[in-house]
Amino acid sequence: MNIIGRLTKDAQISTLPSDKQVVNFSIAVNDSYCNKQGERVERTEYFNCAYWISTNVAKVLTKGTLVELNGRVSARAWIGGDGEAHAALNFHTSQIKLYRGGKRSENVVDGDGNNSVAPAYNGKDDLPF
Repeated sequence: MNIIGRLTKDAQISTLPSDKQVVNFSIAVNDSYCNKQGERVERTEYFNCAYWISTNVAKVLTKGTLVELNGRVSARAWIGGDGEAHAALNFHTSQIKLYRGGKRSENVVDGDGNNSVAPAYNGKDDLPF
């Protein structure tokens, strides 16, 4: 599954008791649709994301950065210490594409944690149909 959104704050690296490290960050994904009355409705969904492959990516995952993530989503629900019900969407990230404003390129972080630069989509298809 792919999702595209902006980071809501800078990524953080957490170290587990097993000394395994994970990059945690959250993104906001915007969506819009027209309801039955023909009015445009804007929605924002928030995803808590985890990237386990390389912590080097945390340096470039800063608040406001537009990213495209590949991975799988899961939902989580729990009862907090205050007795209130809580829920969250979690995204287990396997690939990250960084889109930088004003530049016609994107950085791609693959499943091995490698960072490379690839040309951004120019809006033209090379398909024959």
